Amino acid sequence: MKKKKFRVSDYQSIDDCLNQMQSEGYRPIKRIEKPVFEEQQSGEAEPVEQEIVFQAVKDE
Repeated sequence: MKKKKFRVSDYQSIDDCLNQMQSEGYRPIKRIEKPVFEEQQSGEAEPVEQEIVFQAVKDE
């Protein structure tokens, strides 16, 4: 079973990413969401975006 990660880019929708996975012969098994923080001048971290990554396996 071969695994691969697919990241949803800033200019891509989740459906586009899922379609890309399917066209490459993969199916999603896990969705990971991570907040991306930016440090402000006050020293506090503020979330600026959400990074979405899919783990996928080769469809047999």
